[in-house]
Amino acid sequence: MKQSHFYAMLSRMKYINRWGLMNNTKNENISEHSLQVAMIAHCLVLIHNKRYGGSINPERAALLAIFHDSTEIITGDMPTPIKYFNPEIKEAYQKIENTAANKLISMLPDDFKEDFEQIIKMNGSNDEEIKKYVKAADRFSALIKCIDEMRMGNDEFRKAKESIESSINNMNMPETEVFKKEFLPSFYLSLDEQD
Repeated sequence: MKQSHFYAMLSRMKYINRWGLMNNTKNENISEHSLQVAMIAHCLVLIHNKRYGGSINPERAALLAIFHDSTEIITGDMPTPIKYFNPEIKEAYQKIENTAANKLISMLPDDFKEDFEQIIKMNGSNDEEIKKYVKAADRFSALIKCIDEMRMGNDEFRKAKESIESSINNMNMPETEVFKKEFLPSFYLSLDEQD
């Protein structure tokens, strides 16, 4: 039986910090970010199913969200303004991400590779609809980071917060409106205020 380095490599997600261009009061790594994105993606799909008559698998959304930034173990976290600066950079970065995904998948036993290719590349037969919920959850996680930083007096995140709020609004998803009204306000409160 051949050894697989896949899960040991995934454990390195905790060493990849996000928001590298920003002055942070607390660093955030992709491991904790991915957990938060998974919880929010699960919630957004539940909202979709329970409030809007959908039938998407919320557990699949959470699973895809857990792995959505796993390629950054290899690539590092590229700041959004750079990643999307122009079409050429965006296309080049997508190729780099695909190469990183292939490298991670190559670390798996052969009988796991097909499953994880669908997870890491989000290209399973029913994953196209789920992607937008993972993307929305990713944006909410970024927004929550901005809220946390601003609550600590760090005005460095003010413009990022405005930009992320605008990008969520531009998604035109009723599920994001529900999350904003029912769940997001608590992130502005202290623990004692959350009773």
